[in-house]
This record gives sequence, structure tokens and C-alpha cells, in this order.
Amino acid sequence: MNRSNLFLFFFILVFIFSCGEAEENNKLPIIGNKDIVNNDTIYPSIPDFKFINQLGDSISNATFSDKAYVVDFFFTSCPTICPMVSNSMLRVQNAFLSEDKLLLLAHTIDVKRDTVERLFDYAEKLGADHSKWHFVTGDKMEIYDIADDYFSIAIENPEAPGGFDHSGRLILVDANRHVRAFCDGTNPAEVDRFILDIEKLLAEMQEEEL
Repeated sequence: MNRSNLFLFFFILVFIFSCGEAEENNKLPIIGNKDIVNNDTIYPSIPDFKFINQLGDSISNATFSDKAYVVDFFFTSCPTICPMVSNSMLRVQNAFLSEDKLLLLAHTIDVKRDTVERLFDYAEKLGADHSKWHFVTGDKMEIYDIADDYFSIAIENPEAPGGFDHSGRLILVDANRHVRAFCDGTNPAEVDRFILDIEKLLAEMQEEEL
């Protein structure tokens, strides 16, 4: 079993377990194995990061403070699923264009070719709102490593189309850096469901603020 298949098998097991717990309170699950430390429940969270976006601005966890965000991994010369996944991200952007509590974050996995200028051109052609949707580049291994934290896949693979192996997954992260939902960005029906998940999380965040 290769790394991609092994990771997918592990992710499915974790997701099923998380969903079972979430049904009790009708909230989206927090995905990942939890730990109990001094009677406190500790869930996996996205680590600190710092990348550069299509405007040349530094993007870090602070950019998403008190906000939910949707994540994907792509590269601009991708010959297979990336155009479909990017269009699904565009659907998410347009569905929540006026919602300031939701941002989007797209990581290139081809940091050698996807310069800041190239990311800007890609975002422009796609119709991205530069204030809402960040296309980032940075250290290659930092991007590949953080994909694991998002329960996604991003690795170089000379045998894969375009030279990279990656999932078409869209991932929803809450304001506490917890992964709460995902979908297959190449499947319109799953994206429909994912948009409902985003609405559910935003409603949860609004309730917590009251």
C-alpha cells in the first residue's frame, strides 16, 4: 500500500470516529484523534505557518484569527484535477463573498515554477477576490508537511500527471485551527454538501459569540 492509499485509509477511520461523536450535539465533528491531558480534551490543530501570497504579502495563522477558512493544494500547471478543484473553491468564494468570517487558502505544491507573479495571474484569470482568497507559496517541505495536518496529500511523484501527487480535497478549518469538514472538490454534489457544512460552522461561530 503506497503512502497516498495508506493515508486515505487512516483518514477514513479517523473521520468515521469523529462523526460518531459529533452526532451527539449536532455539530460538525472535530476531525482527528483526540488526547486527554489532565482531564482536558486536546484535539489536533493546524501548526503555526508563514507563507507568501499572490500579492507578495506574508500570510500566517494570524491572517485567519477568529475566522474559518477553506484550504486546498494545487499547482498552476496541473493537467488533471486542479482546474475543477479551483472552480469548486470559486463556488465557495462566491457563496460567501460578503461573509467576512470565512477566507480561502490555496497552497501551490510546485514552488519552483509557481512564483508570486504566476499565482497572481492564476488568481486573476480565475476571478479570485484577492482580499478573501490567498494563493500561497513558500518552503516546499513546509507545504508538504502541513498537508498532513490538513489530512490531505501533497508530494512530488515523477509518475503522477504533472509530477505531483495530491488530493482534490477542500478542507474546512475553524477559528481554533481544527479541521471540521472536507469534500472532494471534483464532485459538485459533495461541494454542495460542503457549502452547507460551512454554513453550519459559521452559525456555530455566531452562537459562540453571543
